[in-house]
Amino acid sequence: MSSPKVTNPELADHSRKILVAVVDAHQGHRQQVVSALMSFYQVAAFDSFDHAMEKLAKTPPCVVLLDEQVLPRMGGDPIGITRKLLKGVPIIRTLARPISQLGSAAYDTDACLEKPYRRSTLIKTISGLVNKTVEAEWENLAPQYKESLRRTVDSFNNISDLIDKGQPLVYTEITEACGPLVDAVSNHDFKVILNGVKGHDNYSYVHSLRVATLLSLFGHTIGLKGEDLNLLATGGLLHDIGKMGIPHEVLNKPGRLDDVELQVMRSHVPRSVDYLKLCEHLPKGVLTIAAQHHEKLDGTGYPAGLQGSQLNELARMASIVDIFGALTDRRVYKEPMSPEDALTMMVERMGNEIDTSLLALFRAMLLDAATPTA
Repeated sequence: MSSPKVTNPELADHSRKILVAVVDAHQGHRQQVVSALMSFYQVAAFDSFDHAMEKLAKTPPCVVLLDEQVLPRMGGDPIGITRKLLKGVPIIRTLARPISQLGSAAYDTDACLEKPYRRSTLIKTISGLVNKTVEAEWENLAPQYKESLRRTVDSFNNISDLIDKGQPLVYTEITEACGPLVDAVSNHDFKVILNGVKGHDNYSYVHSLRVATLLSLFGHTIGLKGEDLNLLATGGLLHDIGKMGIPHEVLNKPGRLDDVELQVMRSHVPRSVDYLKLCEHLPKGVLTIAAQHHEKLDGTGYPAGLQGSQLNELARMASIVDIFGALTDRRVYKEPMSPEDALTMMVERMGNEIDTSLLALFRAMLLDAATPTA
């Protein structure tokens, strides 16, 4: 019997990423699934049900794909055994026959996929189950935190639908969704919100929420209030919406982007700006955040190559927060950098690119936020 193939870090290290377990005796299909998922998730693949359960019972995955032809050596119901050993872990049954032949058994798992299935269908199914599990945990939070997370993720997902339909967003709906977030920041209760999205696999949403939170916290630290904080929060949530049109293969590619892919990735900025301009009552500041958060003081940024005085304070703040967010984000292909290391890198290597005075304020803000109150 072959040993389980594990893609990316060891099982014991999976807490930093979404771990998907694939249990399938067919080597070719296992390899196809691993290849399809490796840009999105950490994957552990097994050809034996018993070996899989032995390993996964010690380190439960976030989702398990269980092929119906993989059976326990001593007999028994594989679904029931999996449910017992991996309590609460969503199960996706894969099968090489019509799902209709399962009858009522089709309902004993969280989802069924009939081979051959599309890669997009596989990814969408896993993502839906992962996020459903994470978002269900929000119900255990205090009402204000739960409301902040629920309203922002709903608004973010609704924007995707509006973009597909070519319809403008309604700015008041976004500001209302960000209201609980601004309240949490003003009351220094934002850490619960940031912790609440750690297991969420919609990277664009997680990054945008973190930027919205830290940008509004930045504004609060320098004395902004009311509508100004709402503008920062909504600007942060909307700053990368153009990434909704970037192919997943580029957005989640492990390793360096080639020149063509880099241009595709950078196109998210004009995509964001073009879409936001459809909204008639959008504040100029929100558009500035989306348009200029990748610009740099020395003119090496994109898309316009602005420099120095061409970047106002709002753009300079957004650039700092976006860089810090990207460095400390969890991605399937990289470890998150610690806040301390990220700030050190920004201070030592980016002095010509970002506003060092604002960076000093941002650093002091994070240090103050990390210090327990008496």
